[in-house]
Amino acid sequence: MTAPAILIVEDEIFVAIDIERVLADAGYNVAAIAADRTEALAAAPRAAMAFVDLNLRDGPTGPQLAHDLAKHNIKVIYVTANPAQIEPAAETAIGYIRKPFRDSAILNAAAVALQGVAPADPDFIVFQAANDALLQAGQRAVR
Repeated sequence: MTAPAILIVEDEIFVAIDIERVLADAGYNVAAIAADRTEALAAAPRAAMAFVDLNLRDGPTGPQLAHDLAKHNIKVIYVTANPAQIEPAAETAIGYIRKPFRDSAILNAAAVALQGVAPADPDFIVFQAANDALLQAGQRAVR
């Protein structure tokens, strides 16, 4: 069985490549890098989770796209310099990472989404609903 794949939705190619490098070095399978909605939805059937930039240059915002990805049961982690723009979060959204990010935040977010581990990196902010679900599952969440 292959490892669950991760979709990266980011229109800044250097940021996307950096996220891909962090994930690949840790052994994660990256399904695709998508710069817009069309590419993201084409890759969605191959992904279990997605890192989604909030401010895509062309087309919908990250939260709008995340709602489309939620229809595929894809867990979403937002990547943003401005978390105030997240509202409304998609129902499968777990949290966000603020730009600029550390490698450990990317890796912790992927582990939370794909392996169900407790959040442990202070730069990975978990939404309250996801935090409550983690607590119900018996995991200690970061506040």
